[in-house]
Amino acid sequence: MSPLPLSLLLLFCAAAASLWTGTAGEVPTCSGIVPMRYRNDKISIADFGGVGDGKTLNTKAFREAIYRIQHLKRRGGTLLYIPPGEYLTESFNLTSRMTLYLARGAVIKATQETRNWPLVAPLPSYGRGRELPGARYMSFIHADGVHDVIITGENGTIDGQGDVWWNMWRQRTLQYTRPSLVEFMNSRDIIISNVIFKNSPFWNIHPVYSSNVVVRYVTILAPHDSPNTDGVDPDSSSNVCIEDSYISTGDDLVAVKSGWDEYGIAFGRPSTDITIRRITGSSPFAGIAVGSETSGGVKNVLAENINLYNMGVGIHIKTNMGRGGFIRNITVSHVYMEDVRTGIKISGDVGDHPDGNFNPNALPAVKGVRLNGIWGQRVIQPGLIRGLKDAPFKGVCLSNINLHSAQRTRSNTPPWKCSDVSEGSVQVSPSPCFELASTNGAGGCSDHFRNL
Repeated sequence: MSPLPLSLLLLFCAAAASLWTGTAGEVPTCSGIVPMRYRNDKISIADFGGVGDGKTLNTKAFREAIYRIQHLKRRGGTLLYIPPGEYLTESFNLTSRMTLYLARGAVIKATQETRNWPLVAPLPSYGRGRELPGARYMSFIHADGVHDVIITGENGTIDGQGDVWWNMWRQRTLQYTRPSLVEFMNSRDIIISNVIFKNSPFWNIHPVYSSNVVVRYVTILAPHDSPNTDGVDPDSSSNVCIEDSYISTGDDLVAVKSGWDEYGIAFGRPSTDITIRRITGSSPFAGIAVGSETSGGVKNVLAENINLYNMGVGIHIKTNMGRGGFIRNITVSHVYMEDVRTGIKISGDVGDHPDGNFNPNALPAVKGVRLNGIWGQRVIQPGLIRGLKDAPFKGVCLSNINLHSAQRTRSNTPPWKCSDVSEGSVQVSPSPCFELASTNGAGGCSDHFRNL
């Protein structure tokens, strides 16, 4: 499942744990946007009849435990402890002022009985389910309108058992859009840390219409052929911190989104102030992505200290005609990539449409993309940047980039392909396309280059 040896993965997890316990103050972190709260009141799923034998259905136990937390409120909130064992359950909702704590060896496992899976309304910024019209299946662990919620523990596991959903997708027998593994809607002050997420039916961690969200020290795993198993997708959300994690999935590791065509434009809620730092991973799709659903706008994204292996695309900023919205002030720096099909891709022709009612004249505005300190080995194509003729991409600044291929390409095939893009570059190898080759008069990049 993972392209890295198990020993290296364990070393990564151990390093993350040491940062958590002792050296967090010595490295840059955004995790302080949400304090880690101690809960005096503690209950166990076993107190409500939970049985960790991997066979007993524990839905009633989870729902009763969370009902108790919600209605018998304790000062400072309540911690729900999941002891070692495999706890099979249907989907359930979280409530405010709670911690879901998974002990080492604890597994919360989704039932593969999908016939009675709850449905929820489509997201208003999407207008319909992401895969099919109408409603969508509720996420396995779901929360709407909550605050002060923590999912953490001792690297216990939340297992979506998604293969049954992937097979329905492949066989085209889905009735509604597949469920995410964890989704927080309209929520704030959320921490997700020190948990393993595996085999999500669809997207893994999906904060949407939410603020002050920290995802840190997590491991997210799914087979590389599992469809649409994005790692973390901040969606029309603000102040999101994603750090110190390992992600190996079948789709983008991290993808920042903000709504889909006319629905996202009407909803009008951007994703802002997103920090992505110290992520290692592998995927046949993108490592760090913005889009393609960006109709509400995306701005102020920082991604740094990223390590990518066996990737389809290293960095992918993607949108389309009919999306509208904007992509602005995106900074990606200090990235290492190895065995990658395309190193840097900025696309204006990516992604499908929810229906035929989108406005083809709703063009996205892409401006202020700064890429610095990117080094790659065995990168087949260094760069592909395609703006839109009627909405060229502006302020694309490339600096200190070295993306090398083990394959010698044909002499008449340029390593970079660009169109409808402007600004400049410095210290880029192989040399970029002529639209970005010059630093003379690169006004949109002048501050960026001056600060190198």
